[in-house]
Amino acid sequence: LRVAESGGDLVQSGGSLRLSCTALGFTLEASPIGWFRQAPGKEREGIACIDNTGDLIKYADSVKGRFTISRDNTKTTAYLQLDTLKPEDTATYYCATVRALHYCSLLSVTYAYWGHGTQVTVSS
Repeated sequence: LRVAESGGDLVQSGGSLRLSCTALGFTLEASPIGWFRQAPGKEREGIACIDNTGDLIKYADSVKGRFTISRDNTKTTAYLQLDTLKPEDTATYYCATVRALHYCSLLSVTYAYWGHGTQVTVSS
């Protein structure tokens, strides 16, 4: 059981990207999704999460108002829309999930299954 991220790219400051998180080998119907990022030399940061219903959403202050988390109706893919990107958003972005948990958290210890990450680079 694992998840896989995609959609990372090199983009100019002010640009947008949409990251995807796809479950492999299981559905996400009963699972929350967390998005995290880690820049070189920095700790992993929880930036957004969504619960299994889509009703509970949380954002870190660093991305609030610029990033939007969502999940599709089939519950197999989640997304992170990144708008108004800044050079300080440059990082490897990870999605994570855990089975049968009916809330979401920005704490990495909450999640059991992680992807390998997708690189987002924002040039100034």
